[in-house]
Amino acid sequence: MERLTGSIRQYAWGSTTGVPTILGTEPDGNPQAEYWLGAHPLAPSQLSSGEPLTQHLHVHPDELGSAGQRFEGRLPYMMKIVSAARPMSLQAHPNDEQAWEGFAADNERGVALDSPDRTFLDPWGKPEIFVAMDEVDVLHGFRDPIQTRNLFDALDVPASLDQVIGPLTERRSSAGLAEVFLDCLSGGPEREAWVSEVTSAAVNHVDDEGELGVFARTAVALDEHHPSDPSILAALLLNHRHLHRGDALLVNPGTLHCYLTGTGVELAANSSNVVRGGLTHKHIDIDRLISIVNFVTQPIDLVDLVGVGAGMGRYDTQYPQFQLYRFDLDVDQPAMAPRPDQPRILLVTGGYVVCTSPSGTDELVHGMAAWIPAGEQVQLNGNCEGFIASPGM
Repeated sequence: MERLTGSIRQYAWGSTTGVPTILGTEPDGNPQAEYWLGAHPLAPSQLSSGEPLTQHLHVHPDELGSAGQRFEGRLPYMMKIVSAARPMSLQAHPNDEQAWEGFAADNERGVALDSPDRTFLDPWGKPEIFVAMDEVDVLHGFRDPIQTRNLFDALDVPASLDQVIGPLTERRSSAGLAEVFLDCLSGGPEREAWVSEVTSAAVNHVDDEGELGVFARTAVALDEHHPSDPSILAALLLNHRHLHRGDALLVNPGTLHCYLTGTGVELAANSSNVVRGGLTHKHIDIDRLISIVNFVTQPIDLVDLVGVGAGMGRYDTQYPQFQLYRFDLDVDQPAMAPRPDQPRILLVTGGYVVCTSPSGTDELVHGMAAWIPAGEQVQLNGNCEGFIASPGM
């Protein structure tokens, strides 16, 4: 076991305080959007020796255990702290097959890996799970089309908007939903004018209770950061969910989503593939997004924390790339780090933990992380809370 230091990623939508709060550091005034822990080639974490984790695993592939063979010598997951002060992009991630095809297509077109116009940066799919660390607002999956149409009608939007949202009720199918979504993203002065009319109408309902008030406040907030952006109409087709601390949300490939505000711990497949449709100044690829999005209506179901021992729980997900555990211990309740057969990353989000293994003893405090190689048994003891990531295979 060895201490691990992650990498801060500064994106415009990031909060200045969310990541520092979890790391126990002082804010520097800059937007610290993400903190990466893992072996991603763009920003590998550093071991206490100063060696990048990517380089270390190249020299010591045995530390990956059976995951090394399954995932071609790669650590298959990446843990992040994600903190948004303003909406992220409207986006979805591909599955493995879509990622392979998209990556090959971009290569065939001769688009450089570092080109801002490239969509697929690697050949791997990207499911993820997000656990809220404070109050979080997120858009996730498509709302029932009839409910969405009723919400637009309740805003008293212009009748001309029916040209776009009409198929929500006229064609109660995935094809109708896809038609409306594509039309919302088509852009042009007419769509921008409709967005302005929708947000102007929404202002009159921001103090309303219930779903209409949430719908109106979402429209106004999106327009505040992305004025008259046609993708606001597309975003309003999605379910809104408020997450409380500890709530866990699984984001499957193909699920359209957009984090609005809040901070959480994310565990995802080790991939950079994000296909964006709007609400961003980054590369947008509507055709590719349409090809990977699942146009089905679905409620937002949270992932339960299943107890696997005193003070230790597991968020069950079906993906071989990752498995997330959460611990909440006291000094009279030691626990063993799960999955000793697999490579793990431990992140302390509160208190302190004494880690004891055959390689020695180390005390980690709030904000510290550690790399635990496959084959190493580690006992945890202390007043602490945090997360452990491992492969899910």
